Amino acid sequence: MGTPDVLDTMKVVHIQRRPPADKFSIEGYFSRVRICLKGTADVSVFELPHFSKGIWGRMANMLAAARNQRDINHVTGDIHYAALLLRRNHTIMTVHDCEILSRLKGWKRAVVKWLWYTLPAKRVAAMTVNSDETKRQLLKIIDYPAERIYVIPVSVSPLFKPTPQTFNSNCPRILQVGTKANKNVLRLIEALHGLVCQLDIVGPISDEQHLALKEHKIQFQNYRQLSDEEIVKRYQQADIVSFVSTHEGFGMPIVEAQLVERVCVTSNCSSMPEVAGQGACVVDPYDVTSIREGFLKVTADSEYRESLIQHGRENRLRFDADRIAHSFLSVYQTVYNRVCQT
Repeated sequence: MGTPDVLDTMKVVHIQRRPPADKFSIEGYFSRVRICLKGTADVSVFELPHFSKGIWGRMANMLAAARNQRDINHVTGDIHYAALLLRRNHTIMTVHDCEILSRLKGWKRAVVKWLWYTLPAKRVAAMTVNSDETKRQLLKIIDYPAERIYVIPVSVSPLFKPTPQTFNSNCPRILQVGTKANKNVLRLIEALHGLVCQLDIVGPISDEQHLALKEHKIQFQNYRQLSDEEIVKRYQQADIVSFVSTHEGFGMPIVEAQLVERVCVTSNCSSMPEVAGQGACVVDPYDVTSIREGFLKVTADSEYRESLIQHGRENRLRFDADRIAHSFLSVYQTVYNRVCQT
């Protein structure tokens, strides 16, 4: 954990993006880290002055980050380029996922790979990722010492608490969080065709998704720009949480479902089995029949459903906020000790 004199002298800054209006997950995550470390370590936060758009806005962000350095500079994710002007031996970078590279092709992919992964990796003393899967994916695209990439999972807001509810097996309410391409909403809709259920979708619905909902006669409600409290309410009112993504760097809704004690149907690929442990029904996200069978099983089999919830109670202990915050503190001390020895 490091010696007390290191804790007394080491100053850490979290360098964060200026968040888009409807995206605060990264900021909430590291806010919990700072809260847990209060009184233990000197950790401040610096929010970049500009949204991460355009050449000049990003250049201004890099200069602003360089002017606000401390003993340890932690670039907390989504703005990896901010590390380029920071002191290399004093800088840590968090990579939440590599999903963007799977969506881009040609020169756009090459530019993003170079500016968000390859170059920043050359400018940091250590990196953190939130799953072993993200670490594996990252090592495929950059040349970096594996022993300096630390796997630290994501903690969940304390608003998510066990909320008992009688399961509605006649018409289960299914919660789908997220609507981007990797969230696999179109296959989910097809899988639910003919099933009596209520689908709650959090996130903007595309024209294609709306058409699919209409064609498959899915009863649904759509929610956008929800507060943290409203998101929690959606989980509390759900019977099943759906998270059958084709790719994820982590999979926060799985843990959130386990904390509220709702059964979750998730995917057998990427980071999702790692995050879920034994506490979710795992299906093939590319197979509509597999997805459908997963929902049918958790709806019909109460013993299976309760076993998943019990495993979830055990699994969620891995994502304790204090444990995670002190894992970050250990990385800060490791990097700081290395600086002090040079």
